[in-house]
Amino acid sequence: MSFYKMIKESLFLVPVMGLVGVVIGSMYLGFATATEAAAVGVVGALILSAAQGSLNWSTFSVSLMGATKTSAMIALILMGAAFLSLSMGFTGLPRAMAELIESYNLSPVALIAVLTVFYLILGMFMDGLSSVVLTMAIVEPMIRTAGIDLIWFGIFLVVVIETAQVTPPIGFNLFVLQGMTKHEIGYIAKTAIPMVALMLLMVVILVIFPELATWLPENIRQRN
Repeated sequence: MSFYKMIKESLFLVPVMGLVGVVIGSMYLGFATATEAAAVGVVGALILSAAQGSLNWSTFSVSLMGATKTSAMIALILMGAAFLSLSMGFTGLPRAMAELIESYNLSPVALIAVLTVFYLILGMFMDGLSSVVLTMAIVEPMIRTAGIDLIWFGIFLVVVIETAQVTPPIGFNLFVLQGMTKHEIGYIAKTAIPMVALMLLMVVILVIFPELATWLPENIRQRN
């Protein structure tokens, strides 16, 4: 296949990439919240489908029903996760584990390594917000005492919590993908392993080069 022909056949991706840019750009530029940006994406997708001639009542109804089924499935999984989070909160297990880590008086690097494992395990059983809320009262003083930048730790925590959501064998998002793709959970878990490895590599890079996380906030702070 010639280079010209390859470029010509890939031109259909330009509108799609443009839509992605508009959705993400609207959030980063502050024009829309995440929910509003999602609505922009839906309207943009409908416009693109109509322009390409693929939008009709049949395709629209199929897409609508597919979105409804996926949303209902995710809502049921979230209900189960909320119940489990509430149960674990009553047992006090997350708080007890955080207090146990605090009692070890670890060095900053060792503390980050232990917290990474801690939140990976916790995030497989609880949603991200519950994991943070139930443990932050204990973890935050540890971070301050160790001299770790709180902005850096916030970014680190987001990465680790999101990694936990796809960590085999029972990451929350794995079950979402299973419902969407109809594959067995074992297959989903195996295909998620490279993604988890990449996100853990991101954590290592953040530890080695913390400026990657703090450079932009510090520059904005200095301008203000």
